[in-house]
Amino acid sequence: MNQFKTVALLGLLSALLISASYWLIGGWTGAVIGVGLAAVTNLGSWFYSDKIALAAYGAQPVSRDRAPKLYDMVKRLSDRASLPMPGVYIVPTQAANAFATGRDPEHAAVAVTEGILKLLPEDELEAVIAHELSHVRNRDTLTQAVAATVAGAISFLAQMVSYMMWFGGGSRDDRGGPNPLALMLTMVLAPIGATVIQLAISRTREFEADAGAARLTRNPKALARALQRLENLGRQLPLDSNPAFEPLLISSPFSGQFLANLFSTHPSTEARINNLLKVEKEISRA
Repeated sequence: MNQFKTVALLGLLSALLISASYWLIGGWTGAVIGVGLAAVTNLGSWFYSDKIALAAYGAQPVSRDRAPKLYDMVKRLSDRASLPMPGVYIVPTQAANAFATGRDPEHAAVAVTEGILKLLPEDELEAVIAHELSHVRNRDTLTQAVAATVAGAISFLAQMVSYMMWFGGGSRDDRGGPNPLALMLTMVLAPIGATVIQLAISRTREFEADAGAARLTRNPKALARALQRLENLGRQLPLDSNPAFEPLLISSPFSGQFLANLFSTHPSTEARINNLLKVEKEISRA
């Protein structure tokens, strides 16, 4: 079900980019430009998303000699999940978090912060690593990168057209282009809609990765405890970074009621723990 929702949301996001191009640039020429823009942004995500994300957090590659415990844990879980060994990185910050990136399992990387290595006991750290490897196995790292770049392209397009109109380059009448009211609504609503869809994709993939980690470690409660610890510390010491990369992280302290959750990169910790308890029951029955 989560896979179906993700495909549907990605399709909706791409359709929104094409529609926005149709209205903002004008007619079918704009739609064709939208298709080309979607192709270019997706290609860029495919090749460069991992390098950009690692650089954004200042992640440093580590070998087994430098971090044997972490390296062996990643290797053990990768073998259990039938995945190639990913690159292992450490982010030099006391904030506690982790993320995975890469266009496919053969080009993946798992990064953890110095803070999370100090905060979590071994079973909880193992659950966090399993969560990130589940993202790699499900190819969520590419999905999230594509969603982020397409949403960014829509926002950039709307901003570009607004500048053109502001500086007198976009005065269009009824004979020469789209309805001005429709144009203004598209400029305002398209970026908001793109952001909402992108974040919905992110939340869906988090539930799936939590379930995958629980099955990989056979210890759902370890991940539940880790998520609770990470939320508590995250409110006190968040990981500073570009908000565009927040969907990659295992935990985000931002959660709340419906409107807040609509613009959150992650489901609430309570919802994720409840989902893990359901997975635990499935594992017990199996």
